[in-house]
Amino acid sequence: MGCATLLTFDPWPAPVNKGDYEGEVVIFGSPTAQQKAKELIEDLVADGGSRFYDGGGRSDSVWSSSQLKASNVTQPRATIDWNAIRENKDKYEELKWKDIPPMKKKFYIENECVSTRTTEEVREWRKENNNIFVDDLKEGEEKRPFLNPCCTFLEAFELYPEIMENIKRVGFIKPTPIQSQAWPVLLSGEDLIAIAQTGTGKTLAYLLPGFIHMDGQPVPRNERSGPGMLVLTPTRELALQIETECNKYRYKGYKSICIYGGGDRKGQINLVKSGVDIVIATPGRLNDLQMNELISLASVTYLVLDEADRMLDMGFEPQIMKILLDIRPDRQTVMTSATWPTGVRRLSKSYLKDPMMVYVGTLDLAAVDTVQQTVLIVIEEEKKSYLYDFIRNMLPDDKVLIFVGKKIMADDLSSDMCLQGLAVQSLHGDREQCDREEALKDFKDSRVRILVATDLASRGLDVHDITHVFNFDFPRNIEEYVHRIGRTGRAGRSGAAVTLVTRENWRMAPELIPILERSGQEVPDELVLMAERYEKHKREKDMYDPRGGQGRVGWRDGGRGGRDWGH
Repeated sequence: MGCATLLTFDPWPAPVNKGDYEGEVVIFGSPTAQQKAKELIEDLVADGGSRFYDGGGRSDSVWSSSQLKASNVTQPRATIDWNAIRENKDKYEELKWKDIPPMKKKFYIENECVSTRTTEEVREWRKENNNIFVDDLKEGEEKRPFLNPCCTFLEAFELYPEIMENIKRVGFIKPTPIQSQAWPVLLSGEDLIAIAQTGTGKTLAYLLPGFIHMDGQPVPRNERSGPGMLVLTPTRELALQIETECNKYRYKGYKSICIYGGGDRKGQINLVKSGVDIVIATPGRLNDLQMNELISLASVTYLVLDEADRMLDMGFEPQIMKILLDIRPDRQTVMTSATWPTGVRRLSKSYLKDPMMVYVGTLDLAAVDTVQQTVLIVIEEEKKSYLYDFIRNMLPDDKVLIFVGKKIMADDLSSDMCLQGLAVQSLHGDREQCDREEALKDFKDSRVRILVATDLASRGLDVHDITHVFNFDFPRNIEEYVHRIGRTGRAGRSGAAVTLVTRENWRMAPELIPILERSGQEVPDELVLMAERYEKHKREKDMYDPRGGQGRVGWRDGGRGGRDWGH
């Protein structure tokens, strides 16, 4: 049958009937082409398709008779009984792990000085050390007694001289609050949730017990199929920082490697194949190696989910779920976080077994009280002038981390500063890994004192001498604000933070005010007014548009000389 390409305005409609369904075929083309098509379709409908396959062996199809017959046979589809799978989940899990080697978790012998402390002494000590709170999250039973804190390194590691040698070499004087309370729990083999602000020593809180845990396993190192400790963390910067910390405290010759996206994949695979005891990884890259069977996680007995809240914010939960399926269920698990949102609580219930919780300070979101916070209400066009005024007033020893919301803005601001002769670096996800590492090193070594970054730097940027944080763009949520602020005022130092708030950020005003109040900061009147206007806007929107559409209540900018938060 020829193909008609000339379109006409007088198409011939051909009805097609197939069972209970009727449709219409519209053919365009010359009258001759339309007539030929009409005849073919009528013949086909009249003889039920025998023109193309008559059952007697003649066929105009490219398929053989047997293929055509086979295509008409309905093949039964295999069905998956999901209810049965769910009901037998524990059985399948047991079968999967029935041959796993034995594991040891308990390595703690309480020091006499620790065990003889009275309940009142312990309560007073916890109160004086940033209000340490402890809790038992085991459900359905009476609360288990919580172990007393170790107030000195010796109380925790007297039986482990190599750990003590490392601590003396580094020069630490006493444990941080989170370390004091976490070490007894982890050395006793319990799962732990550690909630504390950034810069409070959470990394060392889980690393040192992890070393002891690995060394005490019944299976010798040379007989393990892979690493014994796995640390999952959200960003490559934090992963590299943890690796640096891990290398500071060399123990029994354990070898650690860092696996992260953006790095040399082939090189990382070669490191894994050469044998490794500790893997520090971002979920995306580790999931990649795991799914391609390039790494085995079956021998992991000590798992750390570091900065769990940030991993959830970055959308890593699916990768984490896949990774954990290949790790033995009776492992010891540590989860650290700076906040305690709903997502982290859900994750803890899914992947920790009867955990203990240690939190320093409060579970209410709060910024560190060593940082003076200044909030300025501005309009978008004024932001650059405020920033450059700040930079002009910087002292020679000041070091500022400038946060922006978009990668393009990081490049824009850093380029502008370079053109003005300022020494500056930028840090964001689109930069090559070598450039990111160079930017961080320049900032840490004070070759540059200005770093413009996205929220990539709000976690895990361990630079102790940052004097100022400047929030050029307000973060997407209040948790990120707290983490940004926590980049300064670290290790006992004081710091300052300047935050620019525009009318586009008004939904954050009701959440920002409690943060300022809890840390004793001044709350601008304009911010209070902004919060009141937003709350009123929400009420009116809910009243007139219960489906949550955009209301008509808004802002009017009163021009550069003033602002009218009205409607």
